[in-house]
Amino acid sequence: MTQYNIHEAKTHFSHLINRAVSGEEVIIAKAGKPIARLIPYQTDTPTRVPGIEKGKIVIKPDFDSPLPEFDL
Repeated sequence: MTQYNIHEAKTHFSHLINRAVSGEEVIIAKAGKPIARLIPYQTDTPTRVPGIEKGKIVIKPDFDSPLPEFDL
């Protein structure tokens, strides 16, 4: 993890992009305090599996019945 100030980041932006693409995390700071993180974009998303939560959620038969009146 390398930290650069904003001026350095603007000057060497393409170099920082190359470092991020190679897997390095680059921190951009303002006045010595980190404000942004440059990381590679990941395009692979996990495959969704239908029914993975089957049996974990129970909907009672009266879920849509009227609610009882409340005394205010």
